[in-house]
Amino acid sequence: MSRDASVTLDFGDNTYLFRLAWGELEKLQEERDTGPYVILDRLLTGRWLVQDIASPIRLGLIGGGMEPIAALKLTRAYVEGRPPLENLVVAQRVLGAGLLGASDEDEVGKKSGAASPEEEKSLSPTENSDLPPSTGTEPSSASRRKKSAG
Repeated sequence: MSRDASVTLDFGDNTYLFRLAWGELEKLQEERDTGPYVILDRLLTGRWLVQDIASPIRLGLIGGGMEPIAALKLTRAYVEGRPPLENLVVAQRVLGAGLLGASDEDEVGKKSGAASPEEEKSLSPTENSDLPPSTGTEPSSASRRKKSAG
């Protein structure tokens, strides 16, 4: 993937360049009657519609330089002619590269190194501390009972 909204992927019978630049994103939005980020969210959360998978792939092939008729034929053969889940990751990566311009190190759907706000709430205050981990052991529950009973 690159910062220019393109990604090269194995798809169908070959390896192809996909690119969703501004114009392709506008076409996707018009075709699907919703914003591209909404489509990406649906693809990532399992709430997708079948054309949420096919449209980014077809438009990505066109944006990558393929003639529209050839892109349509490939999409019909390798997307519409196959079970949807076979191409879900392709659609996620094509649309993710178009929206995020992900670099080679980034992968759509994977966590970044930063914690989300929800994850930060669950982190221990000392989890990211510069202090070395404790080598002491916690007293057993039996020893605590003796102290509180006596």
